[in-house]
Amino acid sequence: MTTTIIGFPRIGHHRELKFATEHYWKNKINQEELQQTAYQIRQNHWQAQQDAGIDLIPVGDFSFFDGVLDTANLLNIVPARYKALNLSELDEYFAQARGYQNGSETVKALPMKKWFNTNYHYIVPEFSKDINVKLVGNKLFNEINEALALGINAKAVIIGPYTLLKLSRFIDGTKPRDFVDQLITAYQQVLARLSEKNVKWLQIDEPALSFDVTAAEKSLFDDLYDGILAKKHTTKVLLQNYFGDIRDIYNDVVSKDFDGIGLDFVEGKYNNHLLQDNGFPADKVLFAGVVNGKNIWRNHYENTINFLNQLNTKGDVVLSSSTSLLHVPYTAEDETKLPSDVKQHLAFAIQKLAEIKELDTIYRDEAAGQDALVKNNDLFKNIKHPSNPTVHQRIDSLTDSDYTRLPKRSDREKIQKKEFNLPLLPTTTIGSFPQTKDVRQNRSKLRKGEITREQYDKFNEDKIVRILRKQEEIGLDVPVHGEYERNDMVEYFGEKLDGFVFTQNGWVQSYGTRGVKPPIIWGDISRTAPITVAASVFAKNHTDKLIKGMLTGPVTIFNWSFPREDVSAKESVTQIALALQDEVLDLEKHDIKIIQIDEPALRENLPLRKSNWDSEYLDWAVPAFRLVHSKVQPSTQIHTHMCYSEFGDIIKAIDALDADVISFEASRADFTLIDQLVAANFQTEVGPGVYDIHSPRIPSEQEVEDLIKQLIHKLPIDKIWINPDCGLKTRTEKESFESLQNIVDATKKVRSEINEPNSVI
Repeated sequence: MTTTIIGFPRIGHHRELKFATEHYWKNKINQEELQQTAYQIRQNHWQAQQDAGIDLIPVGDFSFFDGVLDTANLLNIVPARYKALNLSELDEYFAQARGYQNGSETVKALPMKKWFNTNYHYIVPEFSKDINVKLVGNKLFNEINEALALGINAKAVIIGPYTLLKLSRFIDGTKPRDFVDQLITAYQQVLARLSEKNVKWLQIDEPALSFDVTAAEKSLFDDLYDGILAKKHTTKVLLQNYFGDIRDIYNDVVSKDFDGIGLDFVEGKYNNHLLQDNGFPADKVLFAGVVNGKNIWRNHYENTINFLNQLNTKGDVVLSSSTSLLHVPYTAEDETKLPSDVKQHLAFAIQKLAEIKELDTIYRDEAAGQDALVKNNDLFKNIKHPSNPTVHQRIDSLTDSDYTRLPKRSDREKIQKKEFNLPLLPTTTIGSFPQTKDVRQNRSKLRKGEITREQYDKFNEDKIVRILRKQEEIGLDVPVHGEYERNDMVEYFGEKLDGFVFTQNGWVQSYGTRGVKPPIIWGDISRTAPITVAASVFAKNHTDKLIKGMLTGPVTIFNWSFPREDVSAKESVTQIALALQDEVLDLEKHDIKIIQIDEPALRENLPLRKSNWDSEYLDWAVPAFRLVHSKVQPSTQIHTHMCYSEFGDIIKAIDALDADVISFEASRADFTLIDQLVAANFQTEVGPGVYDIHSPRIPSEQEVEDLIKQLIHKLPIDKIWINPDCGLKTRTEKESFESLQNIVDATKKVRSEINEPNSVI
């Protein structure tokens, strides 16, 4: 046994899981048919790994929605409000992920947050006094049975108890320590059942060890694993870490009775220092994460082999991916339209399996490995990224004043309020409206050459006029044009900028059934023509209301693309920022007075260790955003939007973006960020989301009214905007229109109560 991976993409070669699951939600197929599709996907994935020569194949990494939610349900960490719905096991699971609404019976979804420093989202488990942790689920064991029946050398996979506790929400006065004994018993039972099935390895994922680990957290980790490892049975235990290094707890980890330890040597380069300084136990297997699980470039074999040869370990080494391959597309073989000089450098999930196997043959000094090494070296001798001297000249000429907007925000606020004359609690939406079937068909027809560009644009213009009339009918104060021309908030901009290339089928799971197709940064980035101006100006000319122009910000475009590895993140993001600055100034020149620069991914690539936040990320991410808008007039109002991340600990950095208004996800998280804004004396005007757009639930007018009243009790009323959590692209028109109407009606009711003499809100 010499090769493995941490996990594999779940969605299927052609996104079969997405389509089957959404058909199930729409009652087009039954549960048995959905389960059959899921089984076929699992079988295909296991077979692909086996065919590639992977020795130890992960089982349990498949999920209908999210792996953290899978582990929570396996261990009975399900709030009582979902159990009270009396649904089937699968529907109860989906209710936790998406919410539930059946007539007057309605339950919100659990919160959703970003998975460490990725664009994947996990469902946040909830611990309360009612939770009794125990092994109740069978999903993991059923999938193990399937794999064993197919002759798969299965490695069971589960989220570890430490990470589970670190990422969960605790209510009713509970705390992580309250559940240690129950978790120990439950994980021991998992090991016992796997041992009964003669499963050789259990991979316990503990990515939370890549965070800073305090003395109290170290004690929590020690207590959990001292208890669990006391009864291992016959199944070997692999502690698997990724997304960084384990410097704070390395000695604790290597001293425990783990049979294997998986370390990330791509993002966790410091792990090598830990091995050099402390050694690695000869009686443990090192699972070496040396093939990048988060980017799509080919591995440079010579560099990797040189690295492996200097590792300070005398025991067995298993070659592995640095993270789960969940974060890359399925296969590059499907990309028939990419230039060959680009495609030859790409490695998606299937190609990474082959890379791991080839690296293993080289590392073991097998004859076949030498041919692979020669071919790989030849590949890396001839990489030609397009260069643009004008872009480099613009960057070289930047000064501090290019990152500073004048006058100061408080002065701009007065100017803008006088200019716009909006009511208290102005209502708006985040940007996109539902991408209905006819919108997608229109885009497909243009791509296939079945309609002209003029016909395509006319269709979208009719859609813009229709959605403007609908927003006016609903009563929104600041409408948007709907973004019907955009396939994806990053891909669309990448297609309009020089320096990007695009895949046909490079889908990556973001959450649940939602996939994204990240662009690939290949050369220097620049804008050659306006991107959003025509649609924004068309919308402005068809309404008497203020129109909000919509851009995706430079940090999000970078974070949601596959970046180059030969240039710094700062360099690439600054190039994108300068391109977007040109777009913002063009919008302003065409009298678009409100411009939203979305940065939902601002926190995404924040280093997991706080000591690195400023020196390795915020020192270039915040200035890049400021560079985009620094030259606009004081009367132009700059909005930004963020969602589904923990923003409380970077509030000062968010305020330093110097936007005039920020909207953010809040409804799933019960407005916990509001208290943090107050404590930080946050100066930017804010629009906390009052409608969870990632759930099919339609919030009632009373529900929204109650949320607005919470806001005005804590924040200055003249600094509050009312809006959904995020864009409405993935919702139906019925869900969107009814929800927005309830938002506007609730806002108007609160306004009227505020204006009543002697009113108490």
